[in-house]
Amino acid sequence: MTTQPFEPFPFHPADPADPRPGHARGDIREVVHTYRGFHDEDHGGDVAARKDHYFEMVKGYYDLATDFFEYGWGDSFHFAPRYRGETFRESIRRHQHFLAARLGLKPGMRVLDVGCGIGGPMRSVARFSGATVVGINNNPYQLEKAAGYNREAGLAAQTELVEADFMNMPFEEGEFDAVYAFEATCHAPDKAALFRQIHRVLKPGGVFGAYEWCLTDRYDPESVRHRRIKKGIEEGDGLPDIWTIPATVECLEGAGFTVREQEDRAVASDPETPWELPITGRELSWTGVRRTKLGRRLTWAAIKVMEAARIAPKGTMEVSQFLHAGADALVEGGESGIFTPMFWFVAERPA
Repeated sequence: MTTQPFEPFPFHPADPADPRPGHARGDIREVVHTYRGFHDEDHGGDVAARKDHYFEMVKGYYDLATDFFEYGWGDSFHFAPRYRGETFRESIRRHQHFLAARLGLKPGMRVLDVGCGIGGPMRSVARFSGATVVGINNNPYQLEKAAGYNREAGLAAQTELVEADFMNMPFEEGEFDAVYAFEATCHAPDKAALFRQIHRVLKPGGVFGAYEWCLTDRYDPESVRHRRIKKGIEEGDGLPDIWTIPATVECLEGAGFTVREQEDRAVASDPETPWELPITGRELSWTGVRRTKLGRRLTWAAIKVMEAARIAPKGTMEVSQFLHAGADALVEGGESGIFTPMFWFVAERPA
């Protein structure tokens, strides 16, 4: 990964204009505790509660996590299979171009990006394909960032941003030539219902392509360790639940799609550069160094100082800790083979 200039902490001093709850007050502990409560099984934080309150949970998660992700990961919040000799950033761009090419995106097409984040994939896909890309997202802070970056990239006229719940899309039937998602539909409380929404806004004959977070056939629901890893991924990454690959395909077909392609792209990585490598702490990179034990201690020491000085909001340490725990669970999930962040599929709305 290309290194960035060192900054001790991703957040800027508390800003009254920051739209995220708590940040203007310099204290995000209430937001942190509300989010973590959705995963606290001793106090009703079960799958049903997360599905019932997914909108608030996911929005709150990205209020807390966005600056951390951008600081360490760049503008594209997803993984990618990686080849030997390829940098992390190169693998991310190739992964995005692979999707655009497989969906046949081209100038004149109107394409929907479901869960667009701060717009990294949107800008890459728009440049590569020439298509007009519309991003939907429920988080105002991320949309504000995406709009600014789109303008800076000279892509404001080729991109649109819509603040809305992707479970209830404000689009007309058959409005889009194609739809895609980069590791975003995993936040849905009901995958079949989401896929029906996507089917509705897609033109007949149009295609939906996505990289989805799934449990593989190696996952054993009777295994205490496997359940622990699954729970760690859910809490660390804002997920109501994690579907299996067969269940995801079943949801697609139940929504009316014909599945044209399906593949676990995680196995496309070179064995020496698995998808989880950037977060293992074993790679000499900006993200990798901070994931080592020493890197974590230095980061947390800096956060303590900045919280005390009111440069970082109070509660920032807890956010950093649960994100690191989530990354640990992702590494375990990848190394054990029970989890993939990139089950790839292309599904068609029949003409």
